[in-house]
Amino acid sequence: MKTLTENLLDLSDFAWQRLRNRVDGLTDDEYFWEPFDGIWSVRKTADGFRHDGFGPDADRVPIEPPPFTTVAWRIAHIVDILQEDRTATWFGLDLDPADGQPPVPGSAADAITALEHAYAVWRGRLAALTPEALGRPLGPIAGPYAEHDGTDFALHILDELIHHGAEVGTVLDVYRGQHAKDPVVAGPDGRTSRRPRTS
Repeated sequence: MKTLTENLLDLSDFAWQRLRNRVDGLTDDEYFWEPFDGIWSVRKTADGFRHDGFGPDADRVPIEPPPFTTVAWRIAHIVDILQEDRTATWFGLDLDPADGQPPVPGSAADAITALEHAYAVWRGRLAALTPEALGRPLGPIAGPYAEHDGTDFALHILDELIHHGAEVGTVLDVYRGQHAKDPVVAGPDGRTSRRPRTS
């Protein structure tokens, strides 16, 4: 019988591999694509002060409904969720300086690198959790979530990975559908059909 940690790792790895496959070959055009006005994305900051000069669009007051976001914004959000300090400290783990701080990637290539590193950080932290860490309340460090236990928090992070990863895949599907090359091909019998997408 698998342990709870092993089950969480299996789910995490499955969600991660699905996302990694979807962004394989990601281009800058796909990464920054804005199909209409008013979309949140990742942009060069005026002062170049943070994240190597890139920062995500944001608002201090939550907007309802939330704005549509680009693949760039969503990937930066996933990187932040997986790699932020709380995915160690809320579980009672020590921070490893080698983990670094989550960046805001300014290109598709940087996004893939950042995603892979952030997932490795998250997976290492998840794998280090004992049954005791998963079962005990998070405590004051988690603020209003102090009474939630480690399993609740691990599942929350996995939900973020899964649903934001699905959003990335959906936006890429729409982009690739609107920018398809040779979308209609003739078969051996002369009939035409849509070329299947590989994503």
